[in-house]
Amino acid sequence: MKRLRFAAAVAVVALSLSTLVHAATGPARTRLDAFAHGLHALSGNFTQTLSNPSGQSQQTSGTLVLQAPSQFRWDTVSPYKQSIIADGSRVWSYDPGLEQVTVRRQDTEASHNPLAVLTDLSQVDKDFNIAEQGEHDGLVWLRLTSRAQDPQFDYVDLGFDANGLARMQFRDQLGSTTDIRFSNWQRNPDLPPQDFNFTPPKGTDVVGDLPVITTQPIKN
Repeated sequence: MKRLRFAAAVAVVALSLSTLVHAATGPARTRLDAFAHGLHALSGNFTQTLSNPSGQSQQTSGTLVLQAPSQFRWDTVSPYKQSIIADGSRVWSYDPGLEQVTVRRQDTEASHNPLAVLTDLSQVDKDFNIAEQGEHDGLVWLRLTSRAQDPQFDYVDLGFDANGLARMQFRDQLGSTTDIRFSNWQRNPDLPPQDFNFTPPKGTDVVGDLPVITTQPIKN
Protein backbone atom coordinates (compact mmCIF):
# COMPACT_ATOMS: atom_id res chain seq x y z
CA MET A 1 0.00 0.00 0.00
CA LYS A 2 2.93 2.31 0.72
CA ARG A 3 4.20 1.78 -2.82
CA LEU A 4 0.72 2.55 -4.19
CA ARG A 5 0.48 5.81 -2.21
CA PHE A 6 3.85 6.94 -3.50
CA ALA A 7 2.86 6.12 -7.07
CA ALA A 8 -0.26 8.25 -6.68
CA ALA A 9 1.77 11.20 -5.43
CA VAL A 10 4.15 10.83 -8.36
CA ALA A 11 1.24 10.81 -10.78
CA VAL A 12 -0.09 14.06 -9.34
CA VAL A 13 3.05 16.10 -8.87
CA ALA A 14 6.39 14.78 -10.01
CA LEU A 15 6.00 16.08 -13.52
CA SER A 16 6.80 19.12 -15.63
CA LEU A 17 4.63 22.22 -15.18
CA SER A 18 2.49 22.46 -18.31
CA THR A 19 -0.88 24.25 -19.33
CA LEU A 20 -4.19 25.66 -21.61
CA VAL A 21 -5.94 27.78 -24.45
CA HIS A 22 -9.71 28.18 -25.05
CA ALA A 23 -11.43 27.82 -21.75
CA ALA A 24 -14.52 26.22 -20.36
CA THR A 25 -16.55 28.89 -18.62
CA GLY A 26 -18.46 28.69 -15.36
CA PRO A 27 -18.04 29.32 -11.63
CA ALA A 28 -15.27 26.76 -11.09
CA ARG A 29 -13.23 27.96 -14.07
CA THR A 30 -13.72 31.54 -12.88
CA ARG A 31 -12.28 30.62 -9.50
CA LEU A 32 -9.37 28.78 -11.12
CA ASP A 33 -8.58 31.87 -13.20
CA ALA A 34 -8.81 34.14 -10.15
CA PHE A 35 -6.62 31.86 -8.02
CA ALA A 36 -3.97 31.47 -10.71
CA HIS A 37 -3.89 35.15 -11.78
CA GLY A 38 -0.44 36.61 -11.13
CA LEU A 39 0.74 33.39 -9.49
CA HIS A 40 4.36 32.37 -10.06
CA ALA A 41 5.07 30.46 -6.84
CA LEU A 42 2.94 28.64 -4.29
CA SER A 43 3.41 26.75 -1.03
CA GLY A 44 1.00 24.92 1.22
CA ASN A 45 0.06 21.78 3.10
CA PHE A 46 -1.78 18.68 1.97
CA THR A 47 -3.61 15.70 3.42
CA GLN A 48 -3.95 12.84 0.94
CA THR A 49 -6.19 9.78 1.18
CA LEU A 50 -5.53 6.98 -1.29
CA SER A 51 -7.98 4.10 -1.73
CA ASN A 52 -7.20 1.06 -3.86
CA PRO A 53 -9.75 -1.10 -5.72
CA SER A 54 -9.84 -3.67 -2.91
CA GLY A 55 -11.16 -1.05 -0.50
CA GLN A 56 -7.97 -0.39 1.47
CA SER A 57 -7.22 3.24 2.22
CA GLN A 58 -4.43 5.11 3.94
CA GLN A 59 -3.74 8.77 4.67
CA THR A 60 -0.57 10.80 4.34
CA SER A 61 0.21 14.46 4.93
CA GLY A 62 2.97 16.90 4.17
CA THR A 63 3.97 20.05 2.33
CA LEU A 64 4.29 21.16 -1.28
CA VAL A 65 5.87 24.05 -3.15
CA LEU A 66 5.65 25.01 -6.83
CA GLN A 67 7.56 27.58 -8.82
CA ALA A 68 6.94 28.49 -12.45
CA PRO A 69 7.75 27.36 -14.98
CA SER A 70 8.85 23.83 -14.04
CA GLN A 71 10.00 23.38 -10.44
CA PHE A 72 8.08 21.41 -7.87
CA ARG A 73 8.56 19.76 -4.49
CA TRP A 74 6.18 17.37 -2.67
CA ASP A 75 7.31 16.18 0.78
CA THR A 76 5.35 13.53 2.65
CA VAL A 77 6.11 13.89 6.37
CA SER A 78 3.54 11.60 8.04
CA PRO A 79 3.23 8.68 8.65
CA TYR A 80 6.52 8.20 6.77
CA LYS A 81 8.91 10.42 4.80
CA GLN A 82 9.16 10.54 1.02
CA SER A 83 9.99 13.34 -1.40
CA ILE A 84 9.43 14.18 -5.04
CA ILE A 85 11.53 17.02 -6.44
CA ALA A 86 11.28 18.41 -9.96
CA ASP A 87 14.31 20.65 -10.53
CA GLY A 88 13.47 21.77 -14.06
CA SER A 89 15.42 19.05 -15.87
CA ARG A 90 14.95 15.95 -13.70
CA VAL A 91 12.35 14.48 -11.37
CA TRP A 92 13.72 12.77 -8.25
CA SER A 93 11.51 10.39 -6.26
CA TYR A 94 13.25 9.65 -2.96
CA ASP A 95 12.21 6.98 -0.49
CA PRO A 96 14.55 7.18 2.55
CA GLY A 97 12.97 4.08 4.10
CA LEU A 98 14.04 2.01 1.09
CA GLU A 99 17.25 4.06 0.61
CA GLN A 100 16.26 4.42 -3.04
CA VAL A 101 15.95 7.26 -5.54
CA THR A 102 14.21 6.99 -8.89
CA VAL A 103 15.27 9.72 -11.33
CA ARG A 104 13.77 10.60 -14.70
CA ARG A 105 14.34 13.28 -17.28
CA GLN A 106 11.61 15.78 -16.62
CA ASP A 107 10.65 16.00 -20.27
CA THR A 108 10.07 12.24 -20.34
CA GLU A 109 7.64 12.32 -17.41
CA ALA A 110 3.95 12.66 -18.16
CA SER A 111 3.51 16.35 -18.88
CA HIS A 112 -0.22 16.53 -18.18
CA ASN A 113 0.05 17.47 -14.52
CA PRO A 114 -3.18 18.88 -13.02
CA LEU A 115 -1.29 21.08 -10.54
CA ALA A 116 0.38 22.78 -13.50
CA VAL A 117 -2.72 24.84 -14.09
CA LEU A 118 -1.97 26.83 -10.94
CA THR A 119 1.25 28.39 -12.20
CA ASP A 120 0.66 28.60 -15.96
CA LEU A 121 -2.76 28.93 -17.53
CA SER A 122 -1.46 29.27 -21.09
CA GLN A 123 -2.05 25.65 -22.22
CA VAL A 124 -4.87 24.24 -20.04
CA ASP A 125 -7.25 23.53 -22.88
CA LYS A 126 -4.35 22.20 -24.92
CA ASP A 127 -3.50 19.53 -22.36
CA PHE A 128 -6.94 18.83 -20.88
CA ASN A 129 -10.59 18.56 -21.73
CA ILE A 130 -12.33 20.74 -19.14
CA ALA A 131 -15.89 20.51 -17.84
CA GLU A 132 -17.79 22.18 -15.02
CA GLN A 133 -19.05 19.68 -12.44
CA GLY A 134 -21.38 21.86 -10.41
CA GLU A 135 -21.37 22.34 -6.64
CA HIS A 136 -21.13 19.71 -3.90
CA ASP A 137 -19.40 19.36 -0.52
CA GLY A 138 -19.43 23.15 -0.26
CA LEU A 139 -17.14 23.57 -3.31
CA VAL A 140 -17.52 24.24 -7.02
CA TRP A 141 -15.82 21.61 -9.17
CA LEU A 142 -13.92 21.49 -12.44
CA ARG A 143 -13.07 18.19 -14.16
CA LEU A 144 -9.84 17.80 -16.15
CA THR A 145 -9.47 14.88 -18.54
CA SER A 146 -6.01 14.50 -20.03
CA ARG A 147 -5.58 14.64 -23.80
CA ALA A 148 -2.42 12.48 -23.54
CA GLN A 149 -2.42 9.22 -25.51
CA ASP A 150 -1.37 7.29 -22.40
CA PRO A 151 -2.67 9.30 -19.41
CA GLN A 152 -1.79 8.33 -15.84
CA PHE A 153 -5.29 9.13 -14.60
CA ASP A 154 -8.87 8.78 -15.85
CA TYR A 155 -9.85 12.24 -14.62
CA VAL A 156 -8.95 14.90 -12.07
CA ASP A 157 -11.57 16.98 -10.25
CA LEU A 158 -10.51 20.33 -8.76
CA GLY A 159 -12.71 21.75 -5.97
CA PHE A 160 -12.65 25.48 -5.25
CA ASP A 161 -13.92 27.54 -2.34
CA ALA A 162 -13.89 31.33 -2.08
CA ASN A 163 -10.15 31.27 -1.30
CA GLY A 164 -9.08 29.08 -4.22
CA LEU A 165 -8.17 25.42 -4.67
CA ALA A 166 -9.34 23.39 -1.67
CA ARG A 167 -9.45 19.78 -2.91
CA MET A 168 -8.30 17.53 -5.72
CA GLN A 169 -9.77 14.13 -6.48
CA PHE A 170 -8.62 11.73 -9.18
CA ARG A 171 -8.72 8.12 -10.31
CA ASP A 172 -5.67 6.53 -11.87
CA GLN A 173 -5.46 3.87 -14.56
CA LEU A 174 -5.23 1.11 -11.92
CA GLY A 175 -8.57 2.06 -10.42
CA SER A 176 -7.16 3.68 -7.28
CA THR A 177 -8.74 6.94 -6.14
CA THR A 178 -7.00 9.83 -4.43
CA ASP A 179 -8.51 12.70 -2.45
CA ILE A 180 -6.17 15.58 -1.58
CA ARG A 181 -7.15 18.45 0.71
CA PHE A 182 -5.05 21.60 0.60
CA SER A 183 -4.54 24.20 3.32
CA ASN A 184 -2.36 27.15 4.33
CA TRP A 185 -1.68 28.34 0.80
CA GLN A 186 0.93 31.09 0.53
CA ARG A 187 1.00 32.96 -2.76
CA ASN A 188 4.30 33.96 -4.36
CA PRO A 189 6.54 33.20 -1.38
CA ASP A 190 10.30 33.68 -1.67
CA LEU A 191 11.48 30.12 -2.27
CA PRO A 192 15.19 29.38 -1.80
CA PRO A 193 16.84 27.62 -4.77
CA GLN A 194 17.84 24.68 -2.55
CA ASP A 195 14.17 23.74 -2.22
CA PHE A 196 14.45 22.29 -5.72
CA ASN A 197 17.96 20.83 -5.50
CA PHE A 198 18.49 17.20 -4.63
CA THR A 199 21.66 15.18 -4.12
CA PRO A 200 21.17 11.47 -3.37
CA PRO A 201 22.56 10.65 0.09
CA LYS A 202 25.60 8.40 0.21
CA GLY A 203 24.64 4.73 0.01
CA THR A 204 21.34 5.42 -1.72
CA ASP A 205 20.42 3.15 -4.62
CA VAL A 206 19.79 5.36 -7.67
CA VAL A 207 17.57 3.96 -10.43
CA GLY A 208 16.51 5.70 -13.62
CA ASP A 209 17.40 7.49 -16.81
CA LEU A 210 20.67 9.12 -15.85
CA PRO A 211 23.53 6.61 -16.07
CA VAL A 212 26.05 8.45 -13.86
CA ILE A 213 24.96 10.29 -10.72
CA THR A 214 27.38 11.43 -8.02
CA THR A 215 26.17 10.76 -4.49
CA GLN A 216 27.19 12.78 -1.45
CA PRO A 217 26.34 12.76 2.25
CA ILE A 218 23.45 14.94 3.38
CA LYS A 219 24.73 18.25 4.71
CA ASN A 220 23.27 19.49 7.97
